[in-house]
Amino acid sequence: MGLVAGVFGGLVGLGGGAVMVPMMVSFMGMSQHKAVGTSLVAVFFTAIAGAFAYGSQRSIDWKAAIIIALSAIALARFGAKFAGSLPDWKLKRFFGYYLIVASALLLIKPYLPALGWASVGLGKLVVLLVSGATAGFFSGLLGVGGGTMMVPGMVLLAGFSQLLAQGTSLVAMVPSSMVGSYVHNQMGNVDRRNLPMLVPGVLIGGTVGGYLAHFLGDNSLRIMFAVVLLWTASRYLGAKPKVASR
Repeated sequence: MGLVAGVFGGLVGLGGGAVMVPMMVSFMGMSQHKAVGTSLVAVFFTAIAGAFAYGSQRSIDWKAAIIIALSAIALARFGAKFAGSLPDWKLKRFFGYYLIVASALLLIKPYLPALGWASVGLGKLVVLLVSGATAGFFSGLLGVGGGTMMVPGMVLLAGFSQLLAQGTSLVAMVPSSMVGSYVHNQMGNVDRRNLPMLVPGVLIGGTVGGYLAHFLGDNSLRIMFAVVLLWTASRYLGAKPKVASR
C-alpha cells in the first residue's frame, strides 16, 4: 500500500491519500476515521520523498510553497476536528465526493487552458492562499495531501507549469499533513502499529513517482487512476448509517 500510494502521489502530485485511505478500509478493516489519520502520517512522508525528487529537478517554487503551506496549516486543524465530529458513514460520503472531483480533474487537466491571469502580484497571492486553505481543510478532513485543490489553481490561474505546480504542492503538504496527523493522533485516529511498514513504502514510492513524473508521459496512468478513483467513489457514496440490531 505504501509503495502504490507513494508512486501515485509522487507521480501526479496528489499525496497518495486518495488511494491509501480506501485500501486501508477495504484490506485492513480500519474505520474511516482511523484510515484518515493514519493516511495523513503516511502523506507526510510521501510529500517529503516527492519534494526531494522534484527539488533535485528544480521543479519547486519555494516562495509559493511557503505561502500555500501557511494557509494550509491554518485550516488543516479545523478539517481534522470536523472529521472527528462526523459519523463514519458521513465521512465516507465526503470522501466519495472528493474522489469524484479528483478523478474528473485528472481526466480533464490536459484539456484545460492555462489562463494565467493571476500569475503576478495580489492575484497570485490570493490564488495561492485560497488553494492552500482549501487543500489544508480537506487534508485534515479526508486524510489526503490536498494536491487536487492546489495543483489546478496554480496551473490554470497562476501560470505554473504542471511539474512546477506538482513539486510546489508536495512541499506545501509537508507541514499541513503534519498538523492534521497530530490532531488525528490526539483523537486516537492513527494506527501506529502499521506505520513502520507503511512509511518505508511511501518513502520509496514517493521518490520513484517524483522522478518518473519528469521522464514518463502520464496519460495512461492518469486514466487508469481516474477509473479506479471513480469506482472507489461509487462504493463510498453508498455509505449509510448502521442500523442497530434489536
